Amino acid sequence: MGFLEVFIAAQSCDSLARLDERLRASATPDDNLFSEVLTLASSTRSTRDRGGARIAQLIANSAWTDAALALIAFGLPNWKLRRLAHENGEWFCSLTSHPCLPVEIDDTADACHETLPLAILRAFVEARRRDGPMRRTITSVPNVKESSSTLCCDNFA
Repeated sequence: MGFLEVFIAAQSCDSLARLDERLRASATPDDNLFSEVLTLASSTRSTRDRGGARIAQLIANSAWTDAALALIAFGLPNWKLRRLAHENGEWFCSLTSHPCLPVEIDDTADACHETLPLAILRAFVEARRRDGPMRRTITSVPNVKESSSTLCCDNFA
């Protein structure tokens, strides 16, 4: 990864951290916060996508929770809602990119807030941070030289 890519990734992480801080400090959802997250979600999608218009309509109607859930489907199509719980006066939201894994070994994007839609948005931002340009994906499996000897490592005791 070149210097420019690292620089852009660092700026992206800073803007995501600032957005998360604004979401955490906010008491109630509003048009500006949702529009900022929608802009973030739209940056990876085609302009032909109609999901953005649907979300904008939900925001205009103050359907905050529906808009937050639609943002996940629109902006993070590989991520799914794993857990949504209300405990001790706070909402806890957990998103996963591997919904078939057991929860114990899954690497989830988690967030909490007193307000449900803001907890979902904070989890969205965390998932976006994990899905960012710095994330490395293995595209191939390395070749392993075949061996003529076989060794059993099971312990049958």
